[in-house]
Amino acid sequence: MIEPRKIHANGVELNVAVTGTGPAIVLLHGFPHTWQLWEPVIPALAGTRTVVAPDLRGLGASSRPASGHTAADVAADVTGLLDALGIERADVVGIDLGTPPAFLVGLEHPGRVRRLVLMEALVGTLPGAEEFLRGGPPWWFGFHGVPGLAETVLPGHEREYLDFFLHAGTAGDGVTPRFREAVHRAYTGREALASAFEHYRALPESARQIAGAVGRRRLLVPTFTVGAAPVGDATRRQVELVGDDVRGVVLPDCGHIVPQHRPEALLAALRGFLG
Repeated sequence: MIEPRKIHANGVELNVAVTGTGPAIVLLHGFPHTWQLWEPVIPALAGTRTVVAPDLRGLGASSRPASGHTAADVAADVTGLLDALGIERADVVGIDLGTPPAFLVGLEHPGRVRRLVLMEALVGTLPGAEEFLRGGPPWWFGFHGVPGLAETVLPGHEREYLDFFLHAGTAGDGVTPRFREAVHRAYTGREALASAFEHYRALPESARQIAGAVGRRRLLVPTFTVGAAPVGDATRRQVELVGDDVRGVVLPDCGHIVPQHRPEALLAALRGFLG
């Protein structure tokens, strides 16, 4: 059983699971996730690596700052976390809301990132995702993005709402009971919901940050994209336009919550890229 610890980084207190020995790998989750998203793959990774899996700021058991939910803020949390742990260089893996900050860490701090893995999310508004966005963004982006709305109407029905994402994200197969309970605990109550939705409300500013960053430099870190349903190869299409070494895979018969739905397929893909 991994016992997370509290680590101060970039002005916030992060709840972080750290286990294993060897070269470091940082795992960044999304919504509605906690660090436990990665539990199906952590034991295999920890056999040869130091696994660092934080709850993102404002989510799970990490502190809830009143502001600072952009991709750049979370990216600064990652480099601050590496500093706090005395880690010079790490592989960085992001999924969903964790993907844009992972991208920024790799783009702006290539000396700190050995290899970069981006999963199941768009990287700001970079070109390449036009096919995915043909019907517009997912409906919940708008719902979550309206200040004060979702956290007002959802209390009392959190489990039903969260289970929608857990069910859809595994093509109806469901997640582990342990992860489901962790999600329910982490996203129950108005304060927890509001903190989560601030990440969505920061997406326009995050997109501007990403656009500005790619205007200044190219992505030099070797990068691997992992797609499933629904994002597919949209992430690769975006990143290959701004990166020098980008490859990718789309996992068949796999839902959005990749580490929970198809952990063995994900491990095989990671081993092939990370070595």
